[in-house]
Amino acid sequence: LQHSDMPEEMRIETMELCVTACEKHATNNESAAKMIKETMDKKFGSSWHVVIGEGFGFEITHEVKNLLYMFFGGSLAVCVWKCS
Repeated sequence: LQHSDMPEEMRIETMELCVTACEKHATNNESAAKMIKETMDKKFGSSWHVVIGEGFGFEITHEVKNLLYMFFGGSLAVCVWKCS
C-alpha cells in the first residue's frame, strides 16, 4: 500500500478487490479497472474512478476518505478514488 485515507475496513476490502481483479485479469488492465469500478460503485455508491498501469504520475481531486493507491506484483500501480 502506497497511500490511503480510507477507513480501515473499506481500505482492506478495496485492497482485496484490487488484488482479485488484477489476478483475474492479469493480461487486461482495462477489464481489471472496470471490475473494480463497478464493484466500488455498487458497494459504496458512485462515482468511483480507477487507473491501473505502470509508470504514470497523477494529481487528482477526490472526496475525503475515498482514495487508495497501491502497487500489485511489484510495478503495477492501482489508484482508486471517488469524485462525484
